[in-house]
Amino acid sequence: MVGEVTLRERKKIRTRRALVDAATRLFAEKGYAETTVAEIAAEAEVSTKTFFNYFPSKEEVLFADTAQRMSLALRIIAEPEPGETAPALLLRMTDHIIGLIRDDALDIGVPTARLRIKLVNSEPALQGRAQQLIINGQLHLARALADVYPEIDEITAAGMVGAFLGAAQATVIASLNRGDDIEVAIDAGRVAIAMVLRGLDGVL
Repeated sequence: MVGEVTLRERKKIRTRRALVDAATRLFAEKGYAETTVAEIAAEAEVSTKTFFNYFPSKEEVLFADTAQRMSLALRIIAEPEPGETAPALLLRMTDHIIGLIRDDALDIGVPTARLRIKLVNSEPALQGRAQQLIINGQLHLARALADVYPEIDEITAAGMVGAFLGAAQATVIASLNRGDDIEVAIDAGRVAIAMVLRGLDGVL
């Protein structure tokens, strides 16, 4: 029974990734607005019904890694190492997520991440969705951080999370927009995080 469940889950992962890859190809070739859900499903060799079993809309395909990244981040925050400070925990969390991006181990790969940045810059609907996900995610992480460190109130935790993730996201996006490869972008993100750490050392 365990093996059967594992095989089923593997099939789900393959189908989900096939849909993401198909959408990425079509968005790049035809444009986001011109691509339909039916075309994405056909490109991935599944039915439209199967598409909706995985994603509520074509918009959500571009953010397929959001829940996965949030789950991983919350798991790390919930288990600080002995004596680990809140900034150090956030650094470890961010480093872990960055490593998964570098290793192409998340639900979307680097090509889709690059395309998402491009489309978010040009599609108002995607801009709104991206902003909503960023704000909701940061507030969720801030609450989790405040739960683990009772001496830090939720407002301060929100500022810390926003500083860390804002610096990393903005720097990586700017680097990728410039045409840098993923390793250069990740290094730029780490430099930005180090700057934030130095600033936090002075106030915490």
